[in-house]
Amino acid sequence: MITTEFAPGSPCWLDLGTPDVRAAAAFYGAVLGWDFESMGTEGDMEGGMFRKDGRIVAGLGTLTEEGARSAWMIYYRVDDADATTRAVESGGGTVRVAPTDLDGWGRMAQYSDPLGGQFAVWQPGTSKGVELVDRPGSLCWTELHTSDATAAKEFYGGVFGWQFSDMEMPGGGGTYHLITPAGLPEERMHGGLMELGEEDLAPAGGHPYWHPVFAVADCDAAVAAATGNGGSVQMGPEDAEGVGRLAVCLDPWNADFVVLTPPAS
Repeated sequence: MITTEFAPGSPCWLDLGTPDVRAAAAFYGAVLGWDFESMGTEGDMEGGMFRKDGRIVAGLGTLTEEGARSAWMIYYRVDDADATTRAVESGGGTVRVAPTDLDGWGRMAQYSDPLGGQFAVWQPGTSKGVELVDRPGSLCWTELHTSDATAAKEFYGGVFGWQFSDMEMPGGGGTYHLITPAGLPEERMHGGLMELGEEDLAPAGGHPYWHPVFAVADCDAAVAAATGNGGSVQMGPEDAEGVGRLAVCLDPWNADFVVLTPPAS
């Protein structure tokens, strides 16, 4: 489970880059019940925070990188962004945004892993991260789809010290590699990775990619809201034994995310 006790190596923040901030705010408001709080505009750029029940759950901003696709960026908690940057480089990754201070809130950096999967880190200052997780309308899991699971495990294990445990997918669907922060028990696992063929990596042009999984009270209702507001569905809704009812969705600008209704306890 993801908690707001952000241990090193655990997800602590996420934000979306989109070409249309106001329209994206309306879309995710309809799908996940989020409220958007603008932090203002500067030129053609606008940014702000998503809130659920008054608590911050994600960030939103204008997509500025030339040629980039609209996508969610997941940030992992670190104690030292500069040391993490050195680990990324020594592991064969690429620094996309060098460690940068953000007005005392914290220090961030963004990277690509050696296979092309993009991710980020957050060294907390006054801001520790999101304020709500593992509840309807908030982040409950993170997932990497990659072209080489063995290489991905070696890289991220070297950068974050993650622990991995393997689970065979039903119906011969391959191996799913569960991720737990270093030194924590398996009940604190926060994500997983799985190897896919290039044709299954289409959302990122054939490259590996991370995406968020959001808990929702009613998966089918969330999917109906997504398709009714210009989004689309790649898979589901369908039931996954021991996981819940889930669907893989795209927003109107093709940023991918998953909605999941956990099984009744």
